[in-house]
Amino acid sequence: MIVLKLDRLISILVVLLRKERVQAKELAEMFGVSVRTILRDVDAINLAGIPIVTYQGANGGIGIAEGYRLDRSVFTSDEMASIIAMLKGVAGSMPGSRHEVLLDKFKNILSKAQLDTLKSKTDRLIIDFSPWGGNEHVKGKIAVISKAIEESRLIEFEYTDSNGLRTDRRAEPYSLILKGQKWYLYAWCLMRQDFRLFKLSRIKEMTALEACYNPRDLSLEELPWDSQWQNSGKMIELELVFEKELESIAGEWFGESMETLEDGRAMVRAVLPENNWLYGFLLSFGTGVEVISPPHIRTILAEIGLEIYEKYFQQT
Repeated sequence: MIVLKLDRLISILVVLLRKERVQAKELAEMFGVSVRTILRDVDAINLAGIPIVTYQGANGGIGIAEGYRLDRSVFTSDEMASIIAMLKGVAGSMPGSRHEVLLDKFKNILSKAQLDTLKSKTDRLIIDFSPWGGNEHVKGKIAVISKAIEESRLIEFEYTDSNGLRTDRRAEPYSLILKGQKWYLYAWCLMRQDFRLFKLSRIKEMTALEACYNPRDLSLEELPWDSQWQNSGKMIELELVFEKELESIAGEWFGESMETLEDGRAMVRAVLPENNWLYGFLLSFGTGVEVISPPHIRTILAEIGLEIYEKYFQQT
């Protein structure tokens, strides 16, 4: 599920551990959401096995059932260091300061012994999801989408697909996904009448509408966008040979699937969707890669290469 909701659920739980009871309105103001959203969050915590009770009257509110205690030492210092490292990584690519607040709340539930060793442990693992050169434009889109998801509001935007086709879309946003160091939106597209995965860098002129939608039932446990990516184009099996000087770069993409040939070059067999992304991906290696098969990909790349040559070296 979206990281922001997980953050809020953990934060609410920490607040309830520190206070005997708290009003839903106070929690709503604390996290900048509606009372209805807080009540749904409380139900989720309750379903997770932590008994939440609503007290009526002047001193009423929401609290953890009497007699139930969550052991503060449920996380070891190593486990907490890993959680904090991941939260810091998310904070670097997500807008707002709620992640820093969440980090402070986590530290408040650690014992003194854990705090004494926490800094050295967190310095061992640093996760930075942000791209080189910053990502302020992406953060702006994430902020709009996050709020639209929280409030179940429709969004509309202009989208350019991998073939360069531009369309105006209206969608029900459900999840923000960070995959392969790129941000995506998983949403129900009203034009396609199906769930679609949209790359944030291809989204332009995005706005949240006043119109709301009723969230659909969906399960994200099996990562449905993986199968959608495979269906984004005709899947083909490629045989690629990389020159020795590009072996390390090829290894970043294909890992242990590479086979070293007698002359020192690297052979890779991979199954990828055939579309404009594939052509651009292969051309990004320049003359450092040769497509062995299928033959038609060799022809397409040769034609693109000839067009590039004519553009830059044609006689005037």
